[in-house]
This record gives sequence, structure tokens and C-alpha cells, in this order.
Amino acid sequence: MIMHRQIVALALVMTSFTALAAAADADEAGVRQAFQAKFPKMSIDSVGRTPFAGMFEVVVDGQVFYTDAKLSYLFSGNLLDVRGQQPRNLTQETTGRLAAGALAKSTDFAVKRVRGNGKRVLYTFEDPNCGYCKELQKELVKLNDVTIYTFLWPILSADSVEKSKTIWCARDRAKAWDDYMIKGVALKGKTDCDTSALERNAKLAQRFGLRGTPAIYIGSGEQVGGYVPAEKLEAVLAGK
Repeated sequence: MIMHRQIVALALVMTSFTALAAAADADEAGVRQAFQAKFPKMSIDSVGRTPFAGMFEVVVDGQVFYTDAKLSYLFSGNLLDVRGQQPRNLTQETTGRLAAGALAKSTDFAVKRVRGNGKRVLYTFEDPNCGYCKELQKELVKLNDVTIYTFLWPILSADSVEKSKTIWCARDRAKAWDDYMIKGVALKGKTDCDTSALERNAKLAQRFGLRGTPAIYIGSGEQVGGYVPAEKLEAVLAGK
């Protein structure tokens, strides 16, 4: 008899959880539908609940927004969870996850360099005519056990585009990049290969809201900044 009651109680609990999950899914679907109806030209990446009752997180083209269940209000900005001893920036956590995923999926369009075991990961957006980018290379060569993915993003001039095409079309892209950026070796070679990677990189930079080069991200999706000395990069990579 006791066992029967326990089974019935467990069944009721499971039924309640299932009902709550279905209601949550329905709410999220409703928010998605309402958002799409009001902004039909926007592409929704995801819709999810926040820890706060009645508030939903909507990710659109990599940008994070917050709204109520009826989509009566919509706002953007940093949402902080201050319930613990240390505040959590929930917005940064979301944007970091999004950036990490987008960057990891785009490595085929980047110049890849591996130092040591390559376990740690850095992503950079750079223009071959960018002075700070050239200074950054002097810092990057000091790092070990890192894989560096450089997205060519020629934004300074038409000459930047031609140089980026030459580097991308080189048989050894990493060598061509290092030779030019570090040693000042003149770029020579063809520019008529498939250079659509440059357009993809520009769209990725636009999605991240980047406005200049260099820009640096670590594997977690956290943006480190522009020109950063090796010591700071080491500290960030070590999680300090």
C-alpha cells in the first residue's frame, strides 16, 4: 500500500513537471510568434526564459533583447543577476556563448597559425595595412601553446583588399601573413582565387558590432580588446 502511494505521488510530480515544461515551451513559442509578427524582416536565433518571472530573452542576428510574454515592451542592455555574492552579467554570458559558437564555425575562413600544442585559442580580426595589427604580431609571437585564427577584414583601403586577397590566395597563408606583417616582405602572388571568405568575415565583424582592427576574442567568446600586450593575453587565456 505504501509503495503504491509512492508510485502515485511520483507520477503526479512527473505530470506536474511535464505540464510546466509544456507551458514554458508554449510561452516561448508565443513570444517567438509575436516577435516575428512585429518584426518580420528580423531573423530570430533563439527565445528563452530568464531567471526573472515574465521576462524572456530573444536573440536576433546575434543581438540580445528582453521582452515580456505579450511583447508589449522590448529593451536591450546588460541584465545583471545580483542574487549571489558576485553579480553575474547574464547578457555577456549569452553574447559570449553566441560569439564562441559563431567563431568556431567560421575557422575555415581564417588564416590559421599554431604555436606549441595549440590548446588555447585566439581569434583576431585584422587588416594588413593596420599599424596596430602589425604591432600585435610582435606580441602574438611571444605566446606558446596557442592556435590563432586571423580573419582578414580589409576595411582601411582598396589596397587592404588587394593585400588580403594575395594573402588568402597564397599556398601558405600563415607564412604569407607573418612574412608581410612581421618581416615586411612584399606580397606577391595571385588574387583570383575564391576570396568570398573576406565577405563572410565582414558579415561576422558586423554581427559582432566591430568598428576597427585589431579585435581579439578568446575561445570562450569573450572579447579581449584591440592591441593587447602578450602579458595581458597570457593572463586572459589563463582565466585571471
